[in-house]
Amino acid sequence: MGLRVGVFTDSYKPYTSGVVRSIDTFKQELTKLGHEIYIFAPDYYGNSQNEETGVFRFKSISAPTNSNFSLAIPLSLTTSNTIKKLKLDIIHVHSPFLLGRLGAYHARMHNIPLVFTFHTFYEQYVHYVPFGQKVTRNIVKKFCAEFSNKCDTVIAPSTVAQKYLQEIGVKTPIRIIPTGIIIDDFKQSDKSWLRKKYNIPQDSVILLFVGRLGKEKNVGFIFDVFKKYLINTEATLVIAGGGPEKSTLKRVSDELNISHKVIFTGNLSKQEVVNCYCGADIFVFASVTETQGLVIGEAKAAGLPVVAVNQNGAAEMIENEYDGFLTDLNPQCFANKSMELINNHTMRHKMGQCAKKSAESISSHNCALRLLDCYIALLESKNYYPRTID
Repeated sequence: MGLRVGVFTDSYKPYTSGVVRSIDTFKQELTKLGHEIYIFAPDYYGNSQNEETGVFRFKSISAPTNSNFSLAIPLSLTTSNTIKKLKLDIIHVHSPFLLGRLGAYHARMHNIPLVFTFHTFYEQYVHYVPFGQKVTRNIVKKFCAEFSNKCDTVIAPSTVAQKYLQEIGVKTPIRIIPTGIIIDDFKQSDKSWLRKKYNIPQDSVILLFVGRLGKEKNVGFIFDVFKKYLINTEATLVIAGGGPEKSTLKRVSDELNISHKVIFTGNLSKQEVVNCYCGADIFVFASVTETQGLVIGEAKAAGLPVVAVNQNGAAEMIENEYDGFLTDLNPQCFANKSMELINNHTMRHKMGQCAKKSAESISSHNCALRLLDCYIALLESKNYYPRTID
């Protein structure tokens, strides 16, 4: 009989982020395996039309530093009864804040095993706090460690994230389970869509970035590389995604006089993002804050060689000189590796094929099986029994 899992998260669809993609991917795969996944998430703009089944929304307010992000009000008179009726076997939280803490509270109240996925180096996001960032960074680390130590199992998407958690004092058992890639998505794409949609010449090499446009993604670094070293090449830079830094980045591209070779797509549908991956030539990524670098895995599944900064989770997603290049956080180094791929079609193709092959090792199905094994091991170790069995 399948398990019933309650997922508490501070972000979910229609918001787009790596966390949301991770939750959605695992939900799809676990559902295929016969398990029931229930989502407890913020309401966005009061809009829950065409809502998928099994999603419970909390009233929310707009975040003061990001109007597109909703902050759930973690209060509800019905949540406890809902959990009882659902007979949840596992509560899995995806944040140490707001709804994550509410999920942890109900796990203790109802004696349900508690799993926490550590998605983000949270202290790297303190630029969204308007004051006291140094103090805030230390508080966030301590807060995250204390929360983790109240859970039964912590999931880290990479060994880098695991080591970080151990360094800040997490004693709870940590399992490494990356977010998997839905390989089949990249077998059904329109490779010509990107060039047609944005009138990109056939002889132009497309450099692609996909991600939420926040400061932590370091897109400004890519602009610096493009301005100094790549502006005179036959290359076009495509920035796919939206976010709080979109207008600032557009202004910077104008100030650097590179806007004629930079395309901002804004937010795209899932299929359009896949079309971007499959229609591009090289994936470029300069974030140094990733616990995994999910978009790198997606790019590899589409057969793109990757140029990325050699730090944190991104470093684990690439085998240097096999399916991409890892570089220092130095514009010239990054540009040199990008130029190698821009100027060498054979290298691009060979690395792209290697990337596609290595992406299969983190398929969404295989990663979901690992998560399921984690759930079952936890239930057995704690002498819990699935509540679905009366």
